[in-house]
Amino acid sequence: MFIIYFSEFCMLYTIGINIFYNGQMLIASLDMFSYLRKMKASDYKRYIDSKNMIPISIIVPAYNEEKTIVDNIKSLLALNYFEYEIIIVNDGSTDFTKEKIINEFNLKKVNQPIMQSLPTNEVAGIYRSNQYERLIFVDKLNGGKADAINAGINVSVYPIFACIDADSILENDALIKLTMLFVENPETIAVGGIVRIANGSIIKDGKLMEMNIPKSNMAKFQIIEYFRAFLTGRTSFSKLNSILIISGAFGAFNKRVVIECGGYKVNTIGEDMDIIVRLHKAMKDQKRKYKIQFLADPICWTQAPETMKDLRSQRRRWQIGLFDTLISYRRMLFNPKYGKIGMVTLPYYWIFELIGPIVEALGYIFIPLAYLFGLLAFDSFITFFVIAFLLGTTLSMGSILLEQITFRKYSSLKETLLLVLFGVLENLGYRQLTVLFRVEGIFNFRRGRHSWGAMNRKKFVSSKEKKDNDK
Repeated sequence: MFIIYFSEFCMLYTIGINIFYNGQMLIASLDMFSYLRKMKASDYKRYIDSKNMIPISIIVPAYNEEKTIVDNIKSLLALNYFEYEIIIVNDGSTDFTKEKIINEFNLKKVNQPIMQSLPTNEVAGIYRSNQYERLIFVDKLNGGKADAINAGINVSVYPIFACIDADSILENDALIKLTMLFVENPETIAVGGIVRIANGSIIKDGKLMEMNIPKSNMAKFQIIEYFRAFLTGRTSFSKLNSILIISGAFGAFNKRVVIECGGYKVNTIGEDMDIIVRLHKAMKDQKRKYKIQFLADPICWTQAPETMKDLRSQRRRWQIGLFDTLISYRRMLFNPKYGKIGMVTLPYYWIFELIGPIVEALGYIFIPLAYLFGLLAFDSFITFFVIAFLLGTTLSMGSILLEQITFRKYSSLKETLLLVLFGVLENLGYRQLTVLFRVEGIFNFRRGRHSWGAMNRKKFVSSKEKKDNDK
């Protein structure tokens, strides 16, 4: 009987979650069309050189980033923005990250006082350059990503700070688009931008010169995943002021509010989700009006894992970070005091994002068993998998369509058809693989909650290197 009931539960669960996701897509579509109409009428570019624009500190935590850090800094130096500073925080790297930065940008050690707004591990030195006045290099003892960001906050001088991953590249106008929301609505305390896959694209001196579909099939699958996660999921939650995650790769924050909340939580690998949930909690507790938003337009290009080992490590880490945050703020769950966050968003993350992979994995086991033992009719067995496949594929197709109607970064017919193909193939193995990695993360929670693990970085590909590789 258990197998029958559980099989029926899995069917209803799968249909329910896909209906929820497609509802998100509808909300996201309406919001994005509204945003694009607004941007057509906006003259935001006149603020690029405006002295009245909010100055901003860009913080880049770096640990063993020797392959990408120079391109990252060059992209930040080329941003279209009037007043900003770039703070690179070397978190005790054991490779040549420090030496590469110092040599490339001709940095010298300086005596600079630091306001200790947040506790951090010891800062060994601060370096600056007469040639690159915006650039500040902070060398500190290893304490993790959150500790490095907190150190960057201490060194920063401007009221808004942005966090950028060291393996990422920002588009020139990304910062101005992001900070516009702080100008338009003073209640805004955090804004996230979209993260897109840079694998296969040509990047020279920190600028994206040519966008290409990656050769790696694993990276192609992740393009579809990122479409769904950012264009659909985060856009819809942002519309409801219920977003719980701003990617650690690209987000901007009101510094005063973050310091009031105690800064980033150390000893967790889900610091990007933790800080957002903590901001929600603090603002609700204090009954203050606030906005935490996501924009699908300001773009941050990043590297996606291309090997099974790196993908497994990433998905396990994400699931452990999610689990850690949900456990830490469990008292907000179904608590009317926290409004939509407590009554809708947190239950969604518990039921669909945390427990969902376990239900899905068990469904792959029990539903075939139910059929093999004669407990489930063949028609019902086939119907379930067809419905699950079609609903999952519909969501992917919808996200691709939304991308092509709005931003159209992949403009050729060949690229579009390739994305459609991988949106279909994703449901025939890749999706199940990531489910297993997420389940593994849940069962490794206690052992892995403080360990980031290592991901193999690649140097960004220049046009010359691409030609050499294509030969």
